[in-house]
Amino acid sequence: MIRYYITEKNELKEIESYIPKCWVNSIKPDENDVIKLKELGIDEDFIYDALDPEERARFEQDEDIIYIITKIPFFDADDPEVPFKTLPLGIAITPEAIITISDHGNEILNDFLNKKVKDFSTKKRFRFLLRIFDRGTVYYLRYLKDIRKRSNDIENELHRSTRNKELVAMLNLEKSLVYFTTSLRSNELMFEKLKRANILTLYEEDEELFEDIIIENRQAIEMARIYSDILSGMMDAFASVISNNLNVVMKILTIVTLVLQIPMLTASIYGMNIALPLQESPYAFYLTMGVSGVIAVIFGFALFKIRWFK
Repeated sequence: MIRYYITEKNELKEIESYIPKCWVNSIKPDENDVIKLKELGIDEDFIYDALDPEERARFEQDEDIIYIITKIPFFDADDPEVPFKTLPLGIAITPEAIITISDHGNEILNDFLNKKVKDFSTKKRFRFLLRIFDRGTVYYLRYLKDIRKRSNDIENELHRSTRNKELVAMLNLEKSLVYFTTSLRSNELMFEKLKRANILTLYEEDEELFEDIIIENRQAIEMARIYSDILSGMMDAFASVISNNLNVVMKILTIVTLVLQIPMLTASIYGMNIALPLQESPYAFYLTMGVSGVIAVIFGFALFKIRWFK
């Protein structure tokens, strides 16, 4: 699907067809959309690269068109197990327009469509590009805080009951952090190379915005690394707790088995069909079971004294 927008009097408006100085937004393009994009001068390989979820952030210049792929955060509501993911966003800057290509609708571009982003214009293509970068870093930081909050909730649940469900949830959060860290580092390299290449015509305030974007991206990388280390440490700690709890249970069962061996041995001996002491006494059962019980108690007390119960 391709839609066209242009800013007039500082307001973004949708238009029916392409005109110079507009924004062309293509989401999950089909074959007809690919043909229309090619008619605008967009390379076909770039279109399919922008739809490849494994594509890394990069940029290149082909004559008068700048091709950029940036990795943006994406909340996948259809995957409750691992909702925080990343996807590539292709941005092509032509002499007359800015074109975005993605395989999914995302909140970054939706913020522009819903007029949540100020100070941007489709006629100022490079500033528009920086605003897209800026919204991407904002959502990275926002989603990282959400991941941290979820990990705290899971940690509280683990303190009450150590179950596989919570450990799997922590593993899924760590997977999201791996996605974020990889994409953020890829973006960092792309930002640094794009800045050094000097192919963007930026005003002074735009250069300051670009510097802020790079700094926020580094902050997001550091936050993702810290949260990943914390999650890894918690998973290791709770895995040790589970293992220790299992050892305690096995130890208690072993102690109970050892203590019960004495009455069981006595019962086994007196269950044999041979002549045994006290077999004629009417108190034989009480005497044998009482003695075996006393011995079992003494044995259990001895185990307690040598700290087997701890």
